[in-house]
Order: sequence, then structure tokens, then C-alpha cells
Amino acid sequence: MGENKKERILVMNIGSTSSKIAVFDDDQEVFSKTIRHTREEMAQFDNVLDEYEFRKEKIFEALAENNIPLESLTCACSRGGNIIACPHGAIKVDQAMVDYLTRPGQTSAHASLHGSIIANELMNEYGIPALVYDAIGTDEMIPLARVSGVPEIPHFTVGHTLNTRAMGIKYAEEKLGKKFDECTFIIAHLGGGSSIRLYKDGVNIDAVNDGDAYFTPERGGGVDTKALVRMGFSGKYTETEMARKFHGGGGLKAHLNTADGLEVEKMIEDGDEYAKLIYEAMAYELAKSIGTLAVAVDGKVDAIILTGGSAKSKFLSEYITKKVSWIAPVEVMAGEFEMEALAGGALRVLRGEEEAQDFGEIAASAVDRIRIFPGVEPYTAPAKYFE
Repeated sequence: MGENKKERILVMNIGSTSSKIAVFDDDQEVFSKTIRHTREEMAQFDNVLDEYEFRKEKIFEALAENNIPLESLTCACSRGGNIIACPHGAIKVDQAMVDYLTRPGQTSAHASLHGSIIANELMNEYGIPALVYDAIGTDEMIPLARVSGVPEIPHFTVGHTLNTRAMGIKYAEEKLGKKFDECTFIIAHLGGGSSIRLYKDGVNIDAVNDGDAYFTPERGGGVDTKALVRMGFSGKYTETEMARKFHGGGGLKAHLNTADGLEVEKMIEDGDEYAKLIYEAMAYELAKSIGTLAVAVDGKVDAIILTGGSAKSKFLSEYITKKVSWIAPVEVMAGEFEMEALAGGALRVLRGEEEAQDFGEIAASAVDRIRIFPGVEPYTAPAKYFE
């Protein structure tokens, strides 16, 4: 990590139907590829954990085909899986993290965990740093926002920390001439799964997840809990089937048999009134959720930012903007800038500008950070990792 050494950083952002990879020489991208996976390819696997060798082989093949030897890498950085509730920033990958991500019996494994495992393998093979940055498990919610009426199930934050923070930092610097930690933003990442974040003074103090309220192209969203309990105990569905009904098979997919927003907009153009109702209802619920976060800071919001792939939809972005622009200026920053954010975070660590956190220390303090009710263990914290 000498002062004049050029860093070659592999960054990985692995999703349910694609594996996005890029290589940066310092802050300059020299290679990128989105490896698409067909439904037929993914259907051969019973669960996310079974996909590992397939995903790794595709990534290593892409690097070899583009003349990027694994031994030329000086760091591997992943979006990370749904790890223990953690602060934002860089976290060192180690075997304890891999063990947590691959623990048996979990129902919320996210495909991005494969990037963490690949990074760990590269670290062991080549002795290079392995990191996750702004992991999916990032949770900085204040205690007041965490309390629910069911002590065993507190509110929590999960999802798109990486892209929302990157867009907030970019907007603060380029549009306001301020530092991110001097601003208050509501940032909505809109995609197959979505999350809406409230950032105040650089910290994600509150959020509305796609399991809390609104539905998305693939998520069922918030529903009546009594009806949910009846459905779960009806005997018609297994636990896995119930989980898939809300995560991957809900939202637009459940109503219209597609999660493709462009396809839905074509249906609307062709006069499908039901498709219009469902699509507008999705935008309506997203806008309502943005409004609830404005209440949390007494309406004092510097800007509302719409990002993610679905923000490219003119229908969605214009509908939401019309509903919430009375709160604060709305900026559409469509698309995803996660690869640049991963590389930038890793480079700051390599240059000594940011310190990478230790997973063991985070794990040891996770329960106390997210516990609200005395004597009640948060369901997100398997006991064996906090002994």
C-alpha cells in the first residue's frame, strides 16, 4: 500500500438475476460487465447458497476472458450480504462473516453474499484485502424509530445503503456545495426491491422498507397482519412459499405476472386499465412512505432523491415528484452507481483515509445496538454469533 502504488480493485454487486463486476485501477474503471442469468439457469438451484460455484465460475471466466489475472488484483470489495446489523462504511471480510452469511436455516439469504465469499477466497489465495462496503445489513436506525408494538419484531433497516449514500454524497457536493453529513435527505431506491431512507447529518436514522408499507415490482409490501397470520397458518403454504409470496413473487409480479416496469407501461399504453391501477397504486404507496419520513424531521428536508433502476420510469418519477415536491426539491438520479461507490470506499481504505471495521467487534455489539426491549432478543441475531 505504498504511496505511489496503483491499486487494482475488483468490485462485485451480485443480485438475484445478474452478477455485476468491475475492475478499477485506483479510481478509473478499466473493465465492467453485467453477467445476466436466465430463469432456466437459476431454476436448477434450490436456494441462494447453492448458486455459489456457478456464480464464481461465471465471474472468474469473465475476468480471464478480459485479460485480468486474479493475481493482478490488490483488493476485492463486495456489496456484501445481509449481515448482522452494522454501521455504514467498510468492514473486513473474514471466515466469521462467511459463516454467518452461510448459516443453515435462514430464510433471508441475499445473492450478494456470494461476493463476500469470493472476496474471502481471493484473500486466502492471494493475500489481498477483502472488504464489504455499505453492506445490506447496515442499520443505524435511532431507538425511537425502532420500536414496534411487537417486542420480538422491532423495526430495522435493510437494503440499498450503498446506492442511497452514494447518491446523497454526490448530490450534497455537486448541487448544494455541502458535505453529506451537513444535510437531511430522503432517498428512495426504486427497483425490484426498494427502500426509502432518511439521512440526517450523515446517518440513516429512519427508513421505510418494502416489507413495511409499499409494494414494488417483486415485493408484497405491508399487509394486514391478521390476514397474514391466517394465510400463514392456513396449511396451504410452507414457510418458504410464504416468504416467496412476499419476496420475489409479490407486487407487480403477483398482480400482472411481470416485474418488468417497461412491460407494464406498454400494457397501460395498450389500454389495460387494471395495469394502470396497479402501477399507479405502487407509485402512490411509495409517495406516501416518503411523506412519513418527512414527518420524522418536522418537514425539514434539504432534498428528496429518487434513484435506482425504476427511477428511469417517467411515469413513476413524475407521479412521485408531483405528490412530494411540496416537502422539498425532488432530484431524479436514475440508475445505480454502486460499482463506483464500492471502488471509492475500498480505495479510501487502501489509502488509509478510512478505517475498515472488524466484523467480530460489530457482531459482539449488534444485539445491544438493536435491542430495544429488555430481555427480548431481536430475531435478526442468531445466538451462536454472540456467545
